[in-house]
Amino acid sequence: MKNIRIGLGALLVIAGIVLFIIPGSMLLVIAGLLLLSVDVPLARTWLKHCQSSMARSSAKLDRVLLNRKLKS
Repeated sequence: MKNIRIGLGALLVIAGIVLFIIPGSMLLVIAGLLLLSVDVPLARTWLKHCQSSMARSSAKLDRVLLNRKLKS
């Protein structure tokens, strides 16, 4: 079971990185890191880093969209 989790997690991370140009592929990276974080401690730190950067970028996007809406 551990080998399946690690293999599937690595596959999702690689697919997310390859498809980075397409919006939404970051979810593949996070899903892969989530599977890998069960067995690999380093993946847990990368998962936290990705989650915090996504939270920051979504907050910034919310501010930009709100300012655009208030201007028009």
